[in-house]
Amino acid sequence: MNLARALGHEVGSTPCRTPHQIVFVVDDDVSVRESLELLIRCEGWQPEIFASAQEFLSRPRALVPSCLILDVSLPGFNGLDLQKRIASDRIDMPIIFITGHGDIPMSVQAMKAGAVEFLTKPFGDDVLLSAIRNAIERSQATLGREAEIRRSGTVTRRSLLANGKSWRW
Repeated sequence: MNLARALGHEVGSTPCRTPHQIVFVVDDDVSVRESLELLIRCEGWQPEIFASAQEFLSRPRALVPSCLILDVSLPGFNGLDLQKRIASDRIDMPIIFITGHGDIPMSVQAMKAGAVEFLTKPFGDDVLLSAIRNAIERSQATLGREAEIRRSGTVTRRSLLANGKSWRW
């Protein structure tokens, strides 16, 4: 029995591949972090795991396709606060919220602020993996647009407001 199964997760039959995209996880529950780390790694993504928002913020921005799986309820600086803090600096990193104590106003707040998904524990691996795939694809597209803007040397208001996001310089 592996760790993911022991913690109630069914790992897909996808073999582990070389990581080339990062899935960040910020959750204060060690069993959730360990389970998600195994699941993510076995799907071929590179997991980076953090116990707090402050720990995550100390890591420099990754310039590869990535997403953030973020627990809403964190001690001190919570998930919604972290989302606000990184919203303008890391538009290429979609956020997938997970929570065991969510409510409708909380999910509306997260989605209005740009989250791509809001999952209530317990959730199935297939639901989370689908959300990660969609988030990574979105991240890849955003990074591609950013690279195109840098290559062209033409920065216009329209190019900076792509996807309804404003950029700060």
